[in-house]
Amino acid sequence: MPSRRLVLAAFAALPAQAWAQGQEPGKSEVPKDTVTPEAFLRDIYTPYPNQDFKGQPFWQVDRFFTPDLARAIEADMREAKRRGEVPRLDGDPFVDAQDWDIAKLAISVKTEGPHAVGMVSFENQGKPTEIKLDLVRTGMGWRIADIKWPSGTLSELYKK
Repeated sequence: MPSRRLVLAAFAALPAQAWAQGQEPGKSEVPKDTVTPEAFLRDIYTPYPNQDFKGQPFWQVDRFFTPDLARAIEADMREAKRRGEVPRLDGDPFVDAQDWDIAKLAISVKTEGPHAVGMVSFENQGKPTEIKLDLVRTGMGWRIADIKWPSGTLSELYKK
């Protein structure tokens, strides 16, 4: 399985126009105004059980995250690169792991107006994992405002 650092390094080296799955940046197979929060999460998670999948393109943070969170991730990645260090997010935030072998993927969503909470559960290398994603509807469609893993939250990484 790919290591978290290898995945991040590979994404940092890719040109901004490249898209791991042949999609244009910010584009979804479903028009953004009709995408549900569940469809948004399925678009992110469905490739993970594929053994050949190497992870989502993290350098394209504005496709996944709210503007504030995307800016924090990008700033941290730039600063870490400048220092020659590993960024605070040194793994795949969608599976909370550096390595993965995903099975038994399940996604549920509760929507309340422009906010939604997604619960994603799966087995990673045989270990049950549950991740909670706070979603917000933006002008660009649904975006992740925070990810809550068993070990902490994505937003906590950038408050330190």
